[in-house]
Amino acid sequence: MRPHVVAQLAVSIDGATTGFEADQARFYAMATLWQEDVTLVGADTILAQESAVRTAPKPGPRPGGPLLAVVDGRHRVHNLDALRELGYWSDVLALYSDQTPARAPDSTTKELVTGYDRVDLAESLELLGRQGAKVVRVDSGGTLIGTLLDQELIDELALLIHPIIVGHAPYWHDFFTTPLNLSLANAESFHPNLTWLRYCVS
Repeated sequence: MRPHVVAQLAVSIDGATTGFEADQARFYAMATLWQEDVTLVGADTILAQESAVRTAPKPGPRPGGPLLAVVDGRHRVHNLDALRELGYWSDVLALYSDQTPARAPDSTTKELVTGYDRVDLAESLELLGRQGAKVVRVDSGGTLIGTLLDQELIDELALLIHPIIVGHAPYWHDFFTTPLNLSLANAESFHPNLTWLRYCVS
């Protein structure tokens, strides 16, 4: 029942996810290839965008758009209703664990509770699959992607590589410990000097 899970990242040559200006237009144009049913993100990714979300236009939910699922076991994200209104997603789902701090009683955000002290990602993906999700695109940083890779929950890895070496920075490969065997599914080059690599995770 688990959906096909794609991890998509914009990275530097040395694997940094921050410290450079990513080509967001190209990144999200490539994201349309999967026509995902669910966009899976971590709390850190959402919190890093808080100021941009506050000032962004809010046309309302996008009918027929993907569901935004936010992994937030410690309940650090408090602007999920605003995310719903950005016009990218049809709705927002908070992924919590049994030990997630209590939410406001009047919260209108949908919840999926799995795991005891942390969100059970495998169970969450299985439940999303039972609800009809076929494709999940992970649009997040190394912590969530590393955990998913360690648990063998990612089927495809897509890297948009930018022509820059950042040096000391968070790297997408910092957070997993399991050796990773990949088979190249596709490689393309784009102006100016961007490289797109898609791998199947074996």
